Amino acid sequence: MEKTIEIDGKKVKLKSTAGTPKRYKAQFKHDYFSELLKLSKLMAGTDGKTFNLAEIDYSELEYLDFEVFYNFIWVLAKTADKNISDPQDWLDEFETMPISEVFPEIVELLESSISSKKK
Repeated sequence: MEKTIEIDGKKVKLKSTAGTPKRYKAQFKHDYFSELLKLSKLMAGTDGKTFNLAEIDYSELEYLDFEVFYNFIWVLAKTADKNISDPQDWLDEFETMPISEVFPEIVELLESSISSKKK
């Protein structure tokens, strides 16, 4: 699945494939699906389009790790474009990374990595 979103005024192509979880593990040394399940705790009860950092309950803070947000955004961009730089240098290309705006845009891509096409 592919999608182009805007981050800090720049068009960024994102892509999720069967190789995305392995790319994530190779780069960050953490399991893609474990990290995704942690984030899903934050998304429980939302439709993916109403994610609001201000509404996170204190009890959910253990699931909140901004580095994981950045890692997911980077791995989706890297899957779409093998030529992007390492995560730190790539993030430095942006003046801001509005996670509360970007994350809802990538939820569908993240979900596609664990969903079945079988109806």
